[in-house]
Amino acid sequence: MANKVKKGITTREKVDVYETTESLLEAMYKEMQDLSKKKPDGTLNPTKVKIINRLLTDIKAVLVDESDSKYLDLLDDEALPQYSDVALILSQFSASLKKFYEKYYGFDESHGEWRWLV
Repeated sequence: MANKVKKGITTREKVDVYETTESLLEAMYKEMQDLSKKKPDGTLNPTKVKIINRLLTDIKAVLVDESDSKYLDLLDDEALPQYSDVALILSQFSASLKKFYEKYYGFDESHGEWRWLV
């Protein structure tokens, strides 16, 4: 018998933000991975830091009650980060969102369907 993952319950508001931000984060993460391979010591400009932090702030709000949220940091807008540092931070956010999905999305036996558990 396969191990069942213990599912939790979240809010519709958090799911809505997740569904809005997850694909944006993944696109941004891929872009930073590519840039860090080409120019690992290249730095972001202040406008890009602001754009990324706006997205990460929304994601942090979704993950605020999760155990790994204390490890999620925004980018430093004064000491502009290098592409490789940004890729690392975005990978942490991506992993946390995947964990959120696994915890709150599953098969609801009472409704007989896969759905968010809200």
